[in-house]
Amino acid sequence: MEGLGVSSVQHLQALSSLLSTQHGDEGDEGDEDFVRRTCISVYLASTSREKKNNKDIWSEEEVAEGSQYDDLADPRPQPEYEILLKQSVGTEDLFLGLNRKDPSSMCCEAMLVKIKLPDTEATDVVLDVKEKFLDLRTPKYKLGLHLPHPTHSHGGTARFFPESGALEVTLLFKRPMDEINMP
Repeated sequence: MEGLGVSSVQHLQALSSLLSTQHGDEGDEGDEDFVRRTCISVYLASTSREKKNNKDIWSEEEVAEGSQYDDLADPRPQPEYEILLKQSVGTEDLFLGLNRKDPSSMCCEAMLVKIKLPDTEATDVVLDVKEKFLDLRTPKYKLGLHLPHPTHSHGGTARFFPESGALEVTLLFKRPMDEINMP
């Protein structure tokens, strides 16, 4: 249990003190003093966490992927989009059940993101796909989409349909290999 340090022990002791019922007989002033001491010890325990670099405000795990693309001052609207999950199903799956696939999202291999971009040309679209983030920029629209599943950032395809002004991005899931998710 590598992550348990002094601060974790202090957290547990403070929690134990909060949950114990033995301090209830001291009266109202004792309760206030107990709560004040407990709050101070919990605060001290939480502020004594060790960071890799004391100048760091956040660790890498605390920052969501794609947050560098969040621009609150950008007035461009977000286009309409929908996310569909795709699954390759053959006759052996449908009639015989040989591959043990079911209609759940755990058996899906890809994700289809349909984005409506009216009055947009294919040359105006800038698309960047990370493992868990899709960033789309056009002169009229912007979309920063956190993806529900990790994907292969280089294994997808994108098709633009100029007659309907729609972009379809197909992204392959990054899943561990098991008996359901076989190559």
